[in-house]
Amino acid sequence: MSEAAVIRMESQMAPQVDSETAEQFIAEKHIGERIKRLRLKKSMGLVELGRHTGLSASFLSQLETGRVVPTLRNLARIAMVFSKDLTYFFETEPQSLFRVHRRRERVRLPQTGVDDPTYFFESLGYQVPDRLMDPYFAEFIPSKKSQDIRPHVHPGYEFLYVLQGELEIRHGDLVSTMDAGDAVYFDASTPHAYQCVGKTPAVALIVTMHQAPPAQPTMQLRPMGAAVQSRGLPGTPVRTGTVAGTSNGASR
Repeated sequence: MSEAAVIRMESQMAPQVDSETAEQFIAEKHIGERIKRLRLKKSMGLVELGRHTGLSASFLSQLETGRVVPTLRNLARIAMVFSKDLTYFFETEPQSLFRVHRRRERVRLPQTGVDDPTYFFESLGYQVPDRLMDPYFAEFIPSKKSQDIRPHVHPGYEFLYVLQGELEIRHGDLVSTMDAGDAVYFDASTPHAYQCVGKTPAVALIVTMHQAPPAQPTMQLRPMGAAVQSRGLPGTPVRTGTVAGTSNGASR
């Protein structure tokens, strides 16, 4: 029997799957949600993902919300952007997420890129796959006059809560000294740095979030040509600061 005949026979013997069953199978795998998690983890917008895959932003939006069913070809394009195998989208996903990080199991790492680190940190979420935020426990060492405090930037937002000690935070041109109980939430794409200004170490809880900052308000023109800024929420003065964050904790 020829190979073509075998293929035809197997095709005839194979069970027929209706489109409703196929859509239900895809919905159960939460493929759209998995794509969105991968995109947000990379701080990537729909338009940018569309440029990499050749798919429109509107189609990708419908795909993430489950309003359209992806073809294997389109799914393969998306998988390659994030260095994933196609099986990633079809593997069984746990029904709920619950991860305990024991203190004795955490690893204490020094600030990277410097010979004389000014702080040490421990990841509090290293066991969570595809996480959308990274929590850290950080300890800042009292600074020396010879130490160079280097500002840094990273995509997304950052939240810092001081548990003990005094911590100076520089965010762009702003400098704030924070005490125990103070907290700050800020745009991490602005250069920022931290410095322990007390005689004892400062300890803080830090959370970095991967979403990219929203676009800045555009300028609107008055009828006579005078520009005014579009309306938005009023700014709130900040008297606090924060710690550098990365997605995997290795570059803090």
